[in-house]
Amino acid sequence: MRIGLLSDTHGYLDEGILKHLHSCDEIWHAGDIGSKEVTDQLACIKPLRAVYGNIDGNDLRKEFPEDNRFTCEGVDVLMTHIGGYPGRYSQHASQLIRTAPPKLFICGHSHILKILPDKKFGLLHMNPGAAGQHGFHLIRTMIRFSIDDTRIHSAEVIELGRRGAII
Repeated sequence: MRIGLLSDTHGYLDEGILKHLHSCDEIWHAGDIGSKEVTDQLACIKPLRAVYGNIDGNDLRKEFPEDNRFTCEGVDVLMTHIGGYPGRYSQHASQLIRTAPPKLFICGHSHILKILPDKKFGLLHMNPGAAGQHGFHLIRTMIRFSIDDTRIHSAEVIELGRRGAII
């Protein structure tokens, strides 16, 4: 299963983002979607899993949960928007992780791309950074990776260009 992971689009999609998603089996969005048009367009390409973020309005909050816990290829996945990172999880994420640690924890919000193991909880943490044009990040980013038979592998960091530039 090939996954296209993005976050913090803030209502922005361009062909530079979309071209990297066509080869994926599913698209996962870790919040701050920004508009229903974004999720509608993504869902037309591939099956979509998403969570709402702190900037998302009621329309997106009605369609997507705050936390999305699911299994993909035998991997227990937990996705939320505001999650922090290993050693500095948000209070909300910390409660979820301590109660039942997933194998893969995904969040957005920080606009900082990170892929880190958390040895304390035996999980892999992923934050795809920000794919949109709004925020303090300089380079727009996303991640593609694979999950096969409980194994997470072949992670690719994709740079989408400078914020403000259209590729």
